[in-house]
Amino acid sequence: MLALVAAWPLFRSISFSFTDATANTIFNGQSEWIGFENYLERRVRSNGEIRWRGVLVDEGWWNAVWNTVRFSAISVALETFFGLLIALILNMEFKGRGLVRAAILIPWAIPTVVSARMWGWMLNDQFGIINHIMMGVGLISEPIAWTASSDTAMLAVLIVDVWKTTPFMALLILAGLQLIPRDMYEAAKLDGVHPIRVFFKITLPLLRPAIMVAVIFRTLDALRIFDLIYLLTPQSEATVTISVLSYREIQQFGDYGEGSAMSTLLFLIITLFVLLYIKLSKLDLSGEKN
Repeated sequence: MLALVAAWPLFRSISFSFTDATANTIFNGQSEWIGFENYLERRVRSNGEIRWRGVLVDEGWWNAVWNTVRFSAISVALETFFGLLIALILNMEFKGRGLVRAAILIPWAIPTVVSARMWGWMLNDQFGIINHIMMGVGLISEPIAWTASSDTAMLAVLIVDVWKTTPFMALLILAGLQLIPRDMYEAAKLDGVHPIRVFFKITLPLLRPAIMVAVIFRTLDALRIFDLIYLLTPQSEATVTISVLSYREIQQFGDYGEGSAMSTLLFLIITLFVLLYIKLSKLDLSGEKN
């Protein structure tokens, strides 16, 4: 099943990246093998001038890489921080805790399309409630086109993504909190250890595996972000990611070869991140293997 739904499509995508496949040739087998030309090609003009073309010298590609990395780093950092705070609160004993836990998961359970459309209306510059509230309290003097302006488009996407995905991080971290033995906290309380010290000496070290799992899952998802960006800011160069750029090349321009090359490079980036993360996760703070 994995070979059918994952390995074969991956192989086909990689193989297309080494061809000149287009929307007209991909289905009739007329595409030709061109090697690494979609990635990087050296061309010599009649006047002797050397020009390079391909994904690796495309300014649009590197802009998408920067947007993807920036979005992933900021969103995962914020979601981990807020997820940890929420998990610590939900781990406490209080009345109605079960109801609160269920309510926290609502943003994560809402389909991305619904979330994007809902926030799109809320962030609208003419009748969005976000502008209405901020103008009412004096934070802004005039409406802001959150998703249309290049200055605020990335901020708008980050707000929506953090709102939607923080519950997922909180759920994973909460599971890790519940695995910590309670007798360790009781012993620390009897010894008179300050709660802040307990957090940094007991909770955080024992919670590290759960946080690592949450971070790697969320980062892998953030690196290939597509739906939220495409729905909220479909034409903005300030937020275009690798997945969105690859989609444009394939679906809008019909260039399956170059679009597949972009997808293949994204796959390599994710693979390198996973390998690096696994290697670093095996090292403690002193640099020695656990």
